[in-house]
This record gives sequence, structure tokens and C-alpha cells, in this order.
Amino acid sequence: MGNEMKMNVFKALSSTTRVKMLKMLAKKEMHITGLAKALGISVPVAAKHVKLLEQAGLIEKRKFGRTHVLRAKMEGLHGSLEIFGESFTVEVPKGSNVIDALRQVSGIEVERIDDKEFITSIDGERGYYIYEVDKELPNIPMSEYKLKKDAEMRLKKLVPVTGKKITIKVR
Repeated sequence: MGNEMKMNVFKALSSTTRVKMLKMLAKKEMHITGLAKALGISVPVAAKHVKLLEQAGLIEKRKFGRTHVLRAKMEGLHGSLEIFGESFTVEVPKGSNVIDALRQVSGIEVERIDDKEFITSIDGERGYYIYEVDKELPNIPMSEYKLKKDAEMRLKKLVPVTGKKITIKVR
């Protein structure tokens, strides 16, 4: 996703109507008329909002004959957050593991728990982290993944992106 498209995401989310649309479409696919009705707006107004969300890569249309059904593309939202991440280049000998490479990046804390090593903090932010190598999620611990060629690795903190807000009132 290019930087221009990422910036379009923020523009698209600057409208409460479009945010409501995206939330609705994240829960279920809808036809534009149903979306307009649920939001209490006209179909032409809904279509303009849908067009901006589509240009930002946040929703997509699926055709069923003459009917278009809309669905959210949450990966567009997640991808837009990459502009806030940092990039580093490190060199390691062939056969090094991911942890060896990460030790060269400042701000990454590695801890040994039992006989395995884990990332426990990045820039002082404790949490659970997973890794991707060349956009693939390896099925083995970082300390066992052997690097055989140049690769792009991404660290991702597991954080709740969506959820339910529950207000509890005690009588």
C-alpha cells in the first residue's frame, strides 16, 4: 500500500458517517441501499461516502449479477498504520536466527524463559510480539528460525484492534 493510499485512509476516516459505515460493514456485508437506510441518509449520499472508502482501500464491492454488495477490508486500515513504524537494516552471518538479528536493533528486549528466548519489549513497551519473514508467519520460535538469505522481517505487537465495549452499572 503506497503512502498516498495510506493517507487516503485517514481522510476517509475523518467523517463519522464513513466510520459508522465501516463498522457496519466489518460486521456483515450489505447492499448500499440497506447501508443508506440504516444510517438514515439517501442512497446518492451513501454512494459518495462508499466511493471514498473504496478509494482508500477500506471496502470492496462484490458483484452478484446487477447487485453490488459491500464488505469491509480491514487489512486496508491495518496497512495504513505502517507509516508510523520504524525500519532498520542489520547484517548477520548465514544460519543466524531471528533473535541474533534482533539483538542488533536498539530498543528490543529479549528474555530467556526456560530454554527459549522471546521478545518481551520494544522501546520499553512490554507485550506479546509475533514475527513475519517475507510476509509469511513462520510456525517456529524466533530462536529456531535460521536465516539463509536476505529477508524482510516484521515484528508485530498483538493488540486488540476491535472488541466490545461493555459498560456495567451496579445497582
